[in-house]
Amino acid sequence: MSKKISNLEDLGGFVFSTNASFTYEDSSEEQAPLAANEQRLEAHLDKKNRGGKVATLIKGFQGSDDDLKALAKQLKTLCGVGGSAKDGEIIIQGNFRDKIMESLKKQGFHIKRVGG
Repeated sequence: MSKKISNLEDLGGFVFSTNASFTYEDSSEEQAPLAANEQRLEAHLDKKNRGGKVATLIKGFQGSDDDLKALAKQLKTLCGVGGSAKDGEIIIQGNFRDKIMESLKKQGFHIKRVGG
């Protein structure tokens, strides 16, 4: 069975054309990262799928993956614990929401406490 292609992204970025004068223009421009004072972050506490253990989630970061990982590393070092950064979220092991919020506010981020 052949796989059906529903959009051009399924082709992996390739464009096929029978037009000999066709030129491909890449429309995915890299956006300039938002400054810290323009970012709206949310601080959550989460226990789901963690065996009852608490984790602090920082959601809403807009920027490159490298910037996200750098911020995550900084927060993990601040708290002295492990964690990860993926899918635009920073996950810090343990309940460090207040400490992280204070640090991010000093850096100029707008951060909102979400949940209990």
